[in-house]
Amino acid sequence: MDYNKILDNFNGKRILVIGDIILDHFVWGNAERISPEAPVPIVDVEMETYLAGGAGNVANNIASLGGVASLVGIIGTGHGADIICSLLNEKKIDIGGVFHDNRPTTVKTRVIANNQQIVRFDREQRESLGAKTLRSIKDYIALNINRFDGVIISDYKKGVITPQLIKFLMERASGKFVSVDPKVGHFHCYKGVSLITPNKKEAAEGAGIHICDIQSLEKAGLKLMKDLKCGAVLITRGDEGMSLFYDKEIHHIPTAAKEVYDVTGAGDTVIAAFTLAYAAGASLPEAAVTANHAAGIVVGEVGTAVTTTGQIMNSINSAHAAC
Repeated sequence: MDYNKILDNFNGKRILVIGDIILDHFVWGNAERISPEAPVPIVDVEMETYLAGGAGNVANNIASLGGVASLVGIIGTGHGADIICSLLNEKKIDIGGVFHDNRPTTVKTRVIANNQQIVRFDREQRESLGAKTLRSIKDYIALNINRFDGVIISDYKKGVITPQLIKFLMERASGKFVSVDPKVGHFHCYKGVSLITPNKKEAAEGAGIHICDIQSLEKAGLKLMKDLKCGAVLITRGDEGMSLFYDKEIHHIPTAAKEVYDVTGAGDTVIAAFTLAYAAGASLPEAAVTANHAAGIVVGEVGTAVTTTGQIMNSINSAHAAC
């Protein structure tokens, strides 16, 4: 397996990312006191940072890995929307498919004290898209779909991804590799896609099978394959690694993470790395191994993180050296 060649081939691969764009807002500080008003920590705020989250973070991962990302989704108006556009422009992500909608930009605020997340609060509306915005997105997809080497659907269940939009996309993306980071409640929408990447909890709920051991895990993965008629299922299992299902094959891949500090955005990294690897000529198992190492890197950092092809290659080399 020539992972150097696969990773080199990431460069210039064009990936369309469709989904829910989120502004990740981080409030950083220290907590050394308990409030006299309630049994909660007092956080002395030191700084605030912003990152593009959701589908925006998937696009960030594509760009960080050397691919060319085009993003489709919605934002609101005002300060949050301005920050999102600025962040995406900094990473040279194409936002020609990002449309303003009559709703606030989705913002997730995480308060982190002493390198630990202690609370998160969300500002969002989750209604399905209006007819005008949906038409704009469909028009963009129809006009541009042939430019891309792969498509990622990043479903955070904030209103962008609907059965109607997926049906339209699958009709236009015939023959292309379409991967989905799924959300519970939407599994019925994903029939016929190339890949879905649920975590263990999502896989259990999507298959209707309680996962408590390898046997039940395999039963759930095979059921998802059958029910959705998809090309492959990659179940992410936290510190237990990943399991890939395709054809009649099952591959269990141990975790590549050395330390786990924060799993925020790890699923975004997995689907970005897997889709790029497959577009770069990797087999499904090779793409899964690549994604596994990418995830192992980002969970070792606090906050929404990305990785690079150099870091992934170093991780793969270290794993081989330890064998």
